[in-house]
Amino acid sequence: MSDGGKAPPGTSPRKPKRNRIIGHPGWQPLALALAIGTVGGFVFDWLRMPLAWMLGACVFSTLAAFAGLRIGMRVQLRQGMVIVLGVLLGASFTPDLVNQLGKWAVSLVVLTGMTVTGATLSYFWLRRFTMWDKVTCYFAAMPGGLNDMTMLGGAMGGQERSIALAHALRILTVVLTIPVWYRLVNGAQTSVLAMAKDAPTAEWRDWAVLIACGLVGAAVGRLLRLPAAFMMGPLIASAIVHLAGLTGSKPPGQLVAAAQVVVGCGIGCRFVGAALDQLHREVGASIGAAAILIACAIGFAELTYALTGLDIDATVLSYAPGGFAEMSLIGLALGVEVAMVACHHLFRLVLVILTGPFVSRFVLTRGR
Repeated sequence: MSDGGKAPPGTSPRKPKRNRIIGHPGWQPLALALAIGTVGGFVFDWLRMPLAWMLGACVFSTLAAFAGLRIGMRVQLRQGMVIVLGVLLGASFTPDLVNQLGKWAVSLVVLTGMTVTGATLSYFWLRRFTMWDKVTCYFAAMPGGLNDMTMLGGAMGGQERSIALAHALRILTVVLTIPVWYRLVNGAQTSVLAMAKDAPTAEWRDWAVLIACGLVGAAVGRLLRLPAAFMMGPLIASAIVHLAGLTGSKPPGQLVAAAQVVVGCGIGCRFVGAALDQLHREVGASIGAAAILIACAIGFAELTYALTGLDIDATVLSYAPGGFAEMSLIGLALGVEVAMVACHHLFRLVLVILTGPFVSRFVLTRGR
């Protein structure tokens, strides 16, 4: 797996460029990834899968990466499309949902226990079935953001490549299981292109408000250093303007489909350079750790449902160990309370980022 192109022999890696690329650098790998992802989106939309464009792009680009095709994704493009998704998710906030914030207090407490339980079990699982050191296993087991956990783990002396692999496989496993489950069991399906045909016509003022939400929200999110700033900032800005009644519009379905393709391709491109025949043990262990986290999410969601009566589907998605963007989009596709899903994932991100480095020091005191 690669985050970017390798530096020529005898030269030092150019870290800024590497940080801007997922997979292979250049426009041709980007174009190939988008073409493959778009085909995957069309196929999955034809199959009427929930979150078809992201799921199809994710599957097809992952297969392309393991097949050795030269695909890549520019981080700036992904960030731009994540801004679109943030504005879309913010448009789902309603006064009724905000009034339920108090009902989520118990659920957030249970989420804390679930995070500790799932991370602990995953840690010991990875220690048992990989050759990774304690630091690497610890940050690979934490259900936080891929980039955040990779950077924190690297700073603490862990293997960045292994941590990134574990988290990419965690997100991939969740994205490939939960939507498919709802499609096969509940018959859930949605198409953003069909939604676009039924959407009310937006005026230029609506477009101006939505664009401002994206640009201003992203800038403020970065300035305040919010977790997942490029999604969280626009989401908050969009939620504010929609709650205030300044607009009732959403980004067009075609743009949302394109954003999903980019996000899906971004997941798949993280597997560039990952050879199954060389990493089969690590891949298997990482998928097993993801399964443990999913099982914990379902089990603790059932507990929360018994305690609070909150919608079980919304609670499962709120606890699911996927990425912030991916889980929020799945919630939108399945018609559950996006505000609840987003709130819980933000809480978990903050919890993991703030406590992870401190807790890891306790783990490190026992040797590697």
